[in-house]
Amino acid sequence: MGIAACDLSQHVIRPTLLYLGCHCAVAEALLLGTAASQSALGSALDDRRGQGLYRIPEQRHLQLWDRYLARDPELASRVRGLASQHAFLAAPHLELTVNLRYATAIAWLLIEAERIELPAADDLLGLARIWRQVFQPQGQLCDFLDAWQRWVGQFSRVA
Repeated sequence: MGIAACDLSQHVIRPTLLYLGCHCAVAEALLLGTAASQSALGSALDDRRGQGLYRIPEQRHLQLWDRYLARDPELASRVRGLASQHAFLAAPHLELTVNLRYATAIAWLLIEAERIELPAADDLLGLARIWRQVFQPQGQLCDFLDAWQRWVGQFSRVA
């Protein structure tokens, strides 16, 4: 069993985006849908395709640090501030599994690094296209839409 969509949104995604200074409804919806699609909101955190809530491959994690965060020391410092003090140095990729706010920041920055024009927060097909482009190039748009309906749909009708 994963994390309830409302709890993930309220206690992890929204505070992380606010901390990074980039909170908006579409970013929150996109990350929530991505977590639903990638790991069923945390039901499966360890997978050969990637680690954690967003199933981020180690190579993508390294590339983000080397190609994107290295060019913005202030942002890199903020993101590093989310990571565990000592554990990050010993096993940086493990942070993607055990540290939900760090993983959320990395997931958002993978999206931001692509410089993609974001759709409206309620444009599920637009969100699915971004998910496929950034996280699951071999995925089908219906995979995102189905995961949204299964894991997030009830929350989004109540919220």
